[in-house]
Amino acid sequence: EGGGGALLPDSLLYEIFLYLGHADVLAAALVCRQWRAVARDDFLWRELFYRYYRVAREVPRHPAAVSWYDEFQRLYDTIPCVEVQALKEHSDQVLHLSFSHSGCLFASCSKDCTVKIWSNELDISLQHSSNMRPYNWSYTQFSQFNSDDSLLLVSGVFVGPHNSSSGEIAVISMENFTLLSRVRNKPYDVFGCWLNETNLISGNLHRIGRITSCSVLWLNNAFQGIESENVNVVKRLFKIQNLNASTIRTVMVADCSRYDSPDLLLDYEEQLAASSTSTCPVFDLGSDSEEGEAKPKQTAEPAGQESPDDGDVAAEDGLQQFFDDIMEGRVRAAMTESELETKVAELFIRNRTKPPEPNLLPTDSSSKIKYLIFTTGCLTYSPHQIGIKRILPHQMTTAGPVLGEERRSDEFFDSLDHVIDIHGHIIGMGLSPDHRYLYVNSRAWPRDCVISDPMQPPPIAEEIDLHVFDLKTMKEVKRALRAHRAYTPNEECFFIFLDVSRDFVASGAEDRHGYIWDRHYNICLAKLQHDNVVNSVAFSPVEQELLLTASDDATIKVWRSPRVVRIQQAGRPRPRKLLFSWLLNQRS
Repeated sequence: EGGGGALLPDSLLYEIFLYLGHADVLAAALVCRQWRAVARDDFLWRELFYRYYRVAREVPRHPAAVSWYDEFQRLYDTIPCVEVQALKEHSDQVLHLSFSHSGCLFASCSKDCTVKIWSNELDISLQHSSNMRPYNWSYTQFSQFNSDDSLLLVSGVFVGPHNSSSGEIAVISMENFTLLSRVRNKPYDVFGCWLNETNLISGNLHRIGRITSCSVLWLNNAFQGIESENVNVVKRLFKIQNLNASTIRTVMVADCSRYDSPDLLLDYEEQLAASSTSTCPVFDLGSDSEEGEAKPKQTAEPAGQESPDDGDVAAEDGLQQFFDDIMEGRVRAAMTESELETKVAELFIRNRTKPPEPNLLPTDSSSKIKYLIFTTGCLTYSPHQIGIKRILPHQMTTAGPVLGEERRSDEFFDSLDHVIDIHGHIIGMGLSPDHRYLYVNSRAWPRDCVISDPMQPPPIAEEIDLHVFDLKTMKEVKRALRAHRAYTPNEECFFIFLDVSRDFVASGAEDRHGYIWDRHYNICLAKLQHDNVVNSVAFSPVEQELLLTASDDATIKVWRSPRVVRIQQAGRPRPRKLLFSWLLNQRS
């Protein structure tokens, strides 16, 4: 009856009431003139909500909700699960999607070696397509708009043998779609990312041994044509040692300026205490090794001996003792060449790594501090750890020496500020819009697996776990989300991109579906079907009821919520019956 907002459909209400065994009550209520009053009973909707969505009763209502009825309607009516358009302009697998910050444009990358830029209107249309084959690219794999949407970063893979790891990053102007610059990127699955409006981060890899290497992360000016004696176009940002065939991949930048005022707090106790003040995150800058953390500090030290020198002397003594053991035959015979290389590299790192920075966070504001986040490892080549390194304000420009700050001879490498161990193969990462939470797709290793050969990682599960980490506390929050699956083995495993909006998180999967979960209730809300692997998903940054999915079926699908679809259909003019009848008569 009347206005006051649309009620949920009767068919859904009937299904809900079956959970409570109230089919007869519903049948009577549907013909009751006072049904609206019954339907707004908040106690009734709370019971329906917990049972229908199978949410644990200790989970509180969403902090922004005013009633359980509104919550039920939000989860039913605002999920982008209705397919409204299929874009088929790509001729091969679509690998990645990214929106501009304004939401007016989005870009798609594909195995057809093009990056396409689309206009996000009511009916989405293709605005521009750039073919990257003339630059010796095999395919485009990733894109990202800069903060003011004036530039587009596009990451691609070079043509080469199957085991080649070389790639390149291109910068395209959004004003006239011209190519402004190109930067080498190795390995290609570093992808690359923007640090600020005009500077982007790329990678390079230097082999030191068979399973030991060094990753160098470079800061590049998007406008490589700059000619100035004061400003470089490139500067070394960090130089990090890799062990056991691991490398740095999948770089992204998190801005901690909004950590104290996030869009949505995922910790229920913290939600209750949201009014209390808190400080910007401070990393644990202790020992880089598990052994160092496990050993208690020495209580007695010789007089006049400083503790920083103790570590240097111990590392040097350990290195010397290790080589003495080799020369005199005291090293166990079972040590392989790879184990020997790793042992030497570990001892070298301990004595040639720049210590973590002291706490340099400003006391009044953390708005200028950013974190570089990337996948890495220490046991095998498959990415199984997340490394975090602080980027300080003076490091956010290419001004200064090309090789970065001057280093002492014993500061050959940079250390990490924090490491998160996933115990599985990481296949996707994404930040919440406020950059407070990091979502990670991973495929778990067996619980008690032992890695004896870094070139043979453990088997990985078909189930994908979606972990959530609070970057303010560096702790995992909530239980891992599950529903999506992947089947590719370790050596062929590829990235499954995910995306996070204010209230939802979405991910692709190899089971031919995209998935949407509610961030607060930790429940799966929708499965979005394709004809092949879903590689990437992307929410509109200004309208979370719009979602894009990209698949190996060479299709981009556009999904909107039932609410938006209903509004759009109501706004479209209907053909007048008299005119329609007149046209029929003219035909006859």
